[in-house]
Amino acid sequence: QVQLVESGGGLVQAGGSLRLSCAASGRTFSSYFMGWFRQAPGKEREFVTAIHPGLRTYYTDSVKGRFTISRDNAKNTVYLQMNSLKPEDTAVYFCAADLTSGVIVNQLSWNYWGQGTQVTVSS
Repeated sequence: QVQLVESGGGLVQAGGSLRLSCAASGRTFSSYFMGWFRQAPGKEREFVTAIHPGLRTYYTDSVKGRFTISRDNAKNTVYLQMNSLKPEDTAVYFCAADLTSGVIVNQLSWNYWGQGTQVTVSS
């Protein structure tokens, strides 16, 4: 079992930056695949990025070159650095974790979720 708590969301102007954090409980954090999803109003939850226990990373095309996922296993925390933010990045961002990768872009492959943090990008 792992519990996830996101932080770092907020309101930012287009072109700005935010860094989200996701703190995880448990002593086996380094073994978990970690990911970020987002859900905009009226839309389905979508995959944003993920990081393998071995640090390989995956990104959806719309955030490549702008977002960076990283992890600090000593702090049981995964980060999402978001640069060059656009209004279309506005969403609730959710942290996710699982011990197996499955189909990483499918939310059904992830068993553990945080409560979400709101990111709003104004134009």
